[in-house]
Amino acid sequence: MGILNVTPDSFSDGGLYLDADKAVAHGLDMAAKGADIIDVGGESTRPGAEPVEEEEEMRRVLPVIERLARGTDALLSVDTNKATVARAALKAGASIVNDISGLGFDPRMAGVVAEEDAALVLMHIKGTPNDMNVCPTYDDVVQEVTQYFRERLSYAQAAGVDLDRVVLDPGIGFGKTTRHNYTLLRDLGRLAELGRPILLGTSRKRFIGEAIGNKPAEERVWGTAASVACGVFTGAHIVRVHDVPEMVDVVRVTEAVVSAAQPEREATQQDKCVAPTQSSGS
Repeated sequence: MGILNVTPDSFSDGGLYLDADKAVAHGLDMAAKGADIIDVGGESTRPGAEPVEEEEEMRRVLPVIERLARGTDALLSVDTNKATVARAALKAGASIVNDISGLGFDPRMAGVVAEEDAALVLMHIKGTPNDMNVCPTYDDVVQEVTQYFRERLSYAQAAGVDLDRVVLDPGIGFGKTTRHNYTLLRDLGRLAELGRPILLGTSRKRFIGEAIGNKPAEERVWGTAASVACGVFTGAHIVRVHDVPEMVDVVRVTEAVVSAAQPEREATQQDKCVAPTQSSGS
């Protein structure tokens, strides 16, 4: 899943793709370089971010989604927690709603997802973007995130959402300390008991920077690669990233390790194990 933030204030790429032409070009480029899904967001959810009005969010995302829908076969996701924005984006060509609130901020969202027969990413968050990282505490972060998902899945199902179309995101960085984030990454496999695919979003985040000398976001690509490899190894099915071509390679190699199979390619002479032919004249 390639990240396409059409915002002025996202933590890593804010302002880079606020112009619709640049955003569309970047989305098409990510698709061409291996992104299966393009996640378009018009509101920053970085720590301390203030909410954006529905009209402004739609002004940012709808033209981009409409043009991407005409220009690529990649699936399109809208990163929003507002039902009105989600419905408009689905009408414009998106097929996935990526809701950081786990259907918790807007009581109409579950109904929109059900009515539009959309796929849904349910994310765990503790608090809101404005206060989520003010001393978050857990007795067992993985157990509590798992229980949260049990409750959210029941809520979604009661609202008519098809659970076969739901993906779970543990919400790395959303109401977690650095230790919580690494614990979730290490123990991601414990979420498998919920029976739904897992999406992992670690790309360039602060907890990575803290492990590598507090490097700025644009210098966290290698750290992101390590987190992506660990995530795929521990059970992630989808990774949400800024650096698509680099992470495509990371995922492919990690999947080869997980499956204990060689990547698909024509065998080279070095790969072939052929016994030497005995000379017929001796």
